[in-house]
Parts: sequence; structure tokens; C-alpha cells
Amino acid sequence: MAITEYFVRYLQLRDNLSPQDLERLRSIKTEHASFAAGEVMVPAGSSPTGCCMMLRGISARSNRLVGRPDDRVITALHVPGDFVDLHSFVLSRLDHSIIAVGPVEAEFIDHSELAEISRNFPHLTRLLWMATLIDAAIHRQWLVAAASLRSSAHLAHLLCEVYTRLNAVGVAADGQFQLPLLQRELADILGYSPIHVNRAVRDLRDRGLIRWSGSDITIVDWKGLVLLARFDPSYLDLERVSR
Repeated sequence: MAITEYFVRYLQLRDNLSPQDLERLRSIKTEHASFAAGEVMVPAGSSPTGCCMMLRGISARSNRLVGRPDDRVITALHVPGDFVDLHSFVLSRLDHSIIAVGPVEAEFIDHSELAEISRNFPHLTRLLWMATLIDAAIHRQWLVAAASLRSSAHLAHLLCEVYTRLNAVGVAADGQFQLPLLQRELADILGYSPIHVNRAVRDLRDRGLIRWSGSDITIVDWKGLVLLARFDPSYLDLERVSR
């Protein structure tokens, strides 16, 4: 499946695409790239000339404070079909890095392609804007979850979100998905110590909500996990409406 097909699915969940829209999306020229686990895909401080879209695997947005190179915070996860750094099209430089979480395949789309779309395809332009707004909504929800949930519930919320996003584009189904995050990376996301994360994982297992082996996760009790996490997917804007 071509990378644009994941993005087409992402968009079609939320709006109807005209034949002209589909033709333009599928004609986008891309440059394929593969990354090993932990490899920097887009470095902080750079001024990219293209945007990165996820094809396979998961990547993370990583931020650090100036003068604290060892203090990393993961502020977003990106799944297939996501434009990882669409905002680089209009920003002068990036304030964060994009790092591969496990093996990743991605496509890079030159800014000239996006400029042409913004000039000649107003509906697609609105949908690209929508994608950046959903990205921002996810970030806000992470802040709410961090402030409102603790330990197991916080982790449960992350699992509910990642599974919902993967399922929406057809990468996960039947409660099963892959999350190639180390416990220290989960700690960077949730703001806990690796030991605390280990306890949260064990608690979700003991409650009979999930099975977790390596990077393979099975949600055994979706309703129970949602209830614990107080998960409401409305911030992912999965409703199809005219935009």
C-alpha cells in the first residue's frame, strides 16, 4: 500500500474526497526512506524542504530543554498515514526532533508539492489544515491526561488512543496492535520512572484488560480499558463531515 493510501484513508474517515482530490493525492511525488530504531528522522533546529509522512512503524516527537540534552520528553507519537511535520511547511525551523520508534518506513514530500496544492486545491488545503489541528488536539489531550490521570489509567489512555488511531487507518484490528516502545520511552511519554511504568503495565495485565508481550499488545477488555482511562475519542475527530 502506498503511503498516500494511508493518508487517503485518514482523510476519507473525516470528509468526502472528489475524484480530482483523489487524483492529486495519488500523484504526489515522494521520496522513500527507511530508519532503524532510535534513528533521527528529522532533527531539531532544522529547516526541512519537505514533510515526512509515516508509511510503516511508529515515530515520536522528541523535545529537550536547552542545556539539558539528557532530559528528553516525547510529546507525540505518529502512526502510518500521519504527516509527521506538516507544520514545517510554514515554520522557519523545527523545535523538536522526530525519532523512529522501532523500524520505520516513511515518505518525504517536497514543500513545492504542498505549495501547488495550497494554490490550486482549496479543499485539500483545508484538510491539510485539519490534520495539523487534529495533531494539536492530540497534544492537548495528552496534557489533560497527564494532569488528570495517574499510573495505570494514564497508560490505559495512551493505549486506547494509539489503538484507535491505528485501527482507523487499517493497521490494527480485533484489539491487537504493535507498540515498539521500551519502558524508558513510555516513561518519557507518561512522565514516570521506568519502574513506575512497569508497575502500571503489570496492573493492566492483572486486571485482565490487556496482554503485552514484547511489542505485541492485545486489548482483552476494551470497555474496561476505556472505562479506566476515561477515554473519549472525539478529540481524534473521526466523524465524516463536509469541511
